[in-house]
Amino acid sequence: MIEPKYTNAWGDFRLENAQMAPDIYFPLANEAHMISSVTPYLAGDAKVDQNTFLLAPASERTLVERTTGRNFWVRAAGCGPWSAVGCSARQLAWLHTPQEEACTLTGGLLWQQTERSWVETGLRAAVLSFVPADDVKAEVMQVTLTNTAQVPLELECVADIPIYGRSAEHLRDHRHVTSLLHRGHVTTYGLDVKPTLTFDERGHLPGRVVYRVWGADGQGMPPRYLVPVTRDFEGRGGPLWPDCVVKTPPEHLRRKEGDTAMGGELTAALYFAPCVLEPGQSTQFQLVLAVDSDPSPYLTPRGVGDALARTKAYWRGQSTCRVDTGDSDFSAWLRWVSIQPVLRRICGCSFLPHHDYGRGGRGWRDLWQDSLALLLSDPAEVRQDLLCHFGCVRPDGTNATIIGDRPGEFKADRNNIPRVWMDHGFWPFVTTKLYLEETGDMAFLLEQRPYFDDGFAYRGEGERPQTSLGRTGTVLEHLLVQQVTAFFDVGDHGIIRLRGADWNDGLDMAVEKGESVAFTAAYGGSLRDLAQAVRSLGQETVVLHRPLVQLMQRDFGAPETMRQALLDYCSAAYTDGAEETVPAETLAARLEAMSQWIFRKIRTQEQVGDGTGLTWFNSYYDNSGRQVEGVFGDQVRMMLTGQVFTIMSGAAEDEQVPRIARAVDWNLWESSRGGCFLNTDFGEVKTDLGRMFGFAYGAKENGAVFCHMAVMYAYALYSRGLAAEGLRVLDALYHQSRDFARGRILPGIPEYFDLQGRGMYPYLTGAASWFMLTLRQQMFGIRGAGGSLTLEPKLEPEQFDGDSCAAIQCPFGGEMLTVVYHNPRKLPYGSYRLGRVEAGGAVLTLPLTPAQLREAHGRLDVYLEQV
Repeated sequence: MIEPKYTNAWGDFRLENAQMAPDIYFPLANEAHMISSVTPYLAGDAKVDQNTFLLAPASERTLVERTTGRNFWVRAAGCGPWSAVGCSARQLAWLHTPQEEACTLTGGLLWQQTERSWVETGLRAAVLSFVPADDVKAEVMQVTLTNTAQVPLELECVADIPIYGRSAEHLRDHRHVTSLLHRGHVTTYGLDVKPTLTFDERGHLPGRVVYRVWGADGQGMPPRYLVPVTRDFEGRGGPLWPDCVVKTPPEHLRRKEGDTAMGGELTAALYFAPCVLEPGQSTQFQLVLAVDSDPSPYLTPRGVGDALARTKAYWRGQSTCRVDTGDSDFSAWLRWVSIQPVLRRICGCSFLPHHDYGRGGRGWRDLWQDSLALLLSDPAEVRQDLLCHFGCVRPDGTNATIIGDRPGEFKADRNNIPRVWMDHGFWPFVTTKLYLEETGDMAFLLEQRPYFDDGFAYRGEGERPQTSLGRTGTVLEHLLVQQVTAFFDVGDHGIIRLRGADWNDGLDMAVEKGESVAFTAAYGGSLRDLAQAVRSLGQETVVLHRPLVQLMQRDFGAPETMRQALLDYCSAAYTDGAEETVPAETLAARLEAMSQWIFRKIRTQEQVGDGTGLTWFNSYYDNSGRQVEGVFGDQVRMMLTGQVFTIMSGAAEDEQVPRIARAVDWNLWESSRGGCFLNTDFGEVKTDLGRMFGFAYGAKENGAVFCHMAVMYAYALYSRGLAAEGLRVLDALYHQSRDFARGRILPGIPEYFDLQGRGMYPYLTGAASWFMLTLRQQMFGIRGAGGSLTLEPKLEPEQFDGDSCAAIQCPFGGEMLTVVYHNPRKLPYGSYRLGRVEAGGAVLTLPLTPAQLREAHGRLDVYLEQV
C-alpha cells in the first residue's frame, strides 16, 4: 500500500511508488498569478488566466493520458531513449510488469520533486518543480541526473515542452487555425512563441503575450539547437516516442538562435550538448516556463536554489497556525489546510484539473469565506479588501457574483446572467462579525462605500430606471440592505425564496416556488447578531437611506404583504436618495424582532421526522411548493444543510440539537466515506428542485461527503456545546484525507469525498477556511471580543498529549501567540473550566488586550480545573 509519510512539522512528505497514482496532482502558484498543476509524471498545465495558457489546459482525464505535459529525454550509448519523468511508450508499457519503474514523490508547501532510476544504465533522475514566490510568471523545472553505476555514462539530453500558447477556448474552437498564428523565435536559451493575433471572430487583436521555454545545463550553457515544430519533432512516434528522440534529428529540422518557426503547433525541444557522467557524478539542467517574464534568473543551479529557498519561506509564512495535540501527522496535515485559502485567493475556483470550469475571478461566497481564514492571520491587511468587496452590493440587496483580480472589478456573473443566489446576503456579515471581534474596529461599519449598479434591479427580475441615482452608503447600511431585503423576499410559506440557488448550487430548478429553510434560519441568526453590532457602535442614532427605513417599518407576516413591501422598496431604492436618522436602539430592536419571527416560524412549521422518534428540520420547499424532507412512502429523505444552519443560528432550541445530531448520525453518516454526507438518496431526478439530483448519487452535491458543509456542521455542534460530536466530524474528514488507499489525494482537504470515499476537487474549497476557523475559535477557543483575547476551549481528552498538554500557535492582535492548555486529569469538555492563566509566572485575568499580550511575550499557560 502506498501512503504519504510526513518528514517534518512543515508538512513535507514522501510518497513511495507514486507511479501508481498518475491522477494525483500538485498545485504550483504565486501571487503574480502563475498557476500550474503537476503530477508524478509531470502532466498538468501552466497558465496565467483563461486566455493565457502556456501548456494545454488540463482536466481530470488529460492528467492520466500524459500526452501534453512536460518531458525530459535521456539517451545513453547503446540504449534506447528514457524519460526522466516516466512518460515514454516503453516505460508506460512496463506498468503492471516486473519491469515497472518505481517513482518516489517528495513534496512540500508548493514544491514537488520526483525520483526515478533507469535500471538499465544505473542513472537516477530527480525532477524538481515549483513556481517561484517572486513577481514573475514562471515555472521552474530542474532535472538532476546522477550516475549510480560503476562505469561512466555518455548521455544526450533533450527537454520536451509543448507550447500551447493561447486561450483555453481554443482547445477545440479553431485549435488548428490558432496554431497557425504562432510565431516561434529561437533565442540563445530556448524558444519564444508570440502569436501574431488573438483569434476572435468578433474582432481579432494583435498578439501581445510571449510564451517562453528556456533551458541551460549545470554550467549555464544553452542548448545546441532546437526542433521547434511539433509534427517534425514527434513524427510518427507521437509524444510518447518522438522520432527526433529515437533518432538524431536531421539537419534541416534543427533551428538555432535567430531562426523562426511557424506552420502549426510548436514545441520547445531543446537539445543539450552530450556529456559524460563519471560514477557518483551528477549534472543538472534548468528549464523555465515563462509568460511575459524573464527566465534568466533561474537558469543556473544557484539561481534555482535561491528561488526555491524563497518559495519555501514564503509559503511557510502563509501557514501561520500550528497545533500540538500529540498527533504530529495532524499538525503536519494542518499546514496544507491552512494555505488552501491563499490558493483560492489566487486561483478562485478555476484553473486546477478538477476545477475545469469558470473563466477566473472569485465567486462572491468564496470571497467572503476565504477571508475568514485570512482574517485569522492578519485582520489589518484584510480590512481594505473587505471594504472593496462591499462595493459589489446592489441597492436591491443582490450583488455581483464574480470578482476580478483587480480592485473594483465586478461582474454580474461569469456568463453575464443576472442570477440571484439567496444566501449571498448572509456571508458578508459572517466575515464582518469576525473582523469586528478580532479587532474591535467598530468604525469599520461607518465607512462609506458605493453601491454596484450594472443595470440589473428588482433582485434579478427587472432593470433599474434610466434615472437611477448613483448611491453610497455605510458598510452597516450595505449589510442591512442585504439582510432586510432577503427577509422580505419570501415564498408562499413565509420562508425566504430559493431563487437561483443557495449555498448548494445544485438546487437551481426551483426559481418560482422554491424556498430555503436552511438559509432563512441563517439569516435569522445574523439579524440577531447585526442588532448586537448596532448596539456596540456606541452611537445613539444611525443614518440610513429612506427607502430602507420605510421597508423595515413594514409589517411582516403574510407572504404577499412582504413581497409587495419588497417590490415597493426596489422601485424606490434607485430613485429616492433621501436619508433619515434612526435611533440605534429602535433599529436594533426591529432587527431582533425579525430574527425572532423567523425562529418562531421555523420551530412551529418546519420540524419533520421519520415516525420512529428521530426528528430534524426540513431544509427546502421544491418548485411544486412541497416540503422536501420527511417520510415519502417507505423512503426517508433528509438533507444536512438545514440541520447545520438551524443549529448554528440558534433556530434549533437547546433540547432539539442532540435530537438533530442523532438523526444525522442515523441517516447521513458513513465512516468509510469520511463521515456525514449531504443528503439521503432521493431515488429520482427531481427536476422541481435542482440539477444535483441528476448527478450520480454520492458525487458532488448529490449525497457526497461535502467537506465544506461537514465542517460547518462541526462548527455548529461545537457552538452549541456538543464538542465530542463536533470533533468526531472533523476527525472523520482528517482520517479520510490521510487514508491514501481510500481518499487518493495528497495532503489537504478536498471539496468532497465520493461514494467510494475518494477525495475529489482538491485544494480549492471553502472547507479549509471553515476548518481553520473551527479549530481556532471552537476547538481551542481562541476568540476575539472587541479586539481583546478570550479563551473558551472545547478540547476532548484524546487531544492532550502525553504531558496532558494541548497547544496552539497562531496570530492574534498583531502578535504570534502560543496558548498551552494543561489538563493533568484528562477531563472531557463540560467537566473543566479555566483555572489560572499565566504568562512567565504572572497570573493574568481575561480578556487580554493586545498590549497585555505583548507584555506576555507571546505565550500563555492555561490550567484547566474540574468544574
